[in-house]
Amino acid sequence: MPEYPCLIFDHDDTVVASTSAIHWPCFVEYLNRYYPGKTITLEDYFIKNFTPGFIEMCREDYGMSDKDLEVEVKFWQDYVQNHVPEAYKGIREIMEAQRARGGKIAVISHSFDYNIRRDYAANGLPVPDIIFGWEQPNERRKPNPWPLLEVLKALSLRPEEALMIDDLKPGYDMAKAVGVPFAAAGWANDIPEIEHFMRANSDFYFKTVKELADFLGEG
Repeated sequence: MPEYPCLIFDHDDTVVASTSAIHWPCFVEYLNRYYPGKTITLEDYFIKNFTPGFIEMCREDYGMSDKDLEVEVKFWQDYVQNHVPEAYKGIREIMEAQRARGGKIAVISHSFDYNIRRDYAANGLPVPDIIFGWEQPNERRKPNPWPLLEVLKALSLRPEEALMIDDLKPGYDMAKAVGVPFAAAGWANDIPEIEHFMRANSDFYFKTVKELADFLGEG
């Protein structure tokens, strides 16, 4: 068995390069249509998703109601259906090595389960053993500990037997609450505010996928 019997991956900007290519342009289009005159830079989009989080950003910065958020999610779903992100080079090899050693692969993400499965298939990645995505009610999405606790329960694992790999603070907050070791994925952006926090607070920080592979013994 590997050192970590389960690797738990975030999806966007951890496994696939999706924010700059898909999610940010989608949100800018949404703002152009429903909030003319308002926009957001890619850097600010990354920072706001880092903290306070996407939903909080929508409410605080754009005054979105629950109904407005439903419209935004539907706009996002329609956009994502026609845009498939590419996996980061080296991710597939990490996952294949994990599976070959008998380890498990889980996903806890703010993307929908069906989009995650599509992206994995399109990029030739192993099918995850368990996925918790945006289809969960808000109170069961990260940073709430619920999906991480469910992964541990479903796979009969102790917290120290899993490694959470995520690029943003909600994943860190969730892992910290449960006591699961946290590895920061630093390869999606070069924003000092995010990198400083992740380097200072994460159990492990990896600027490249190769650094993660080396840590896991796959380099």
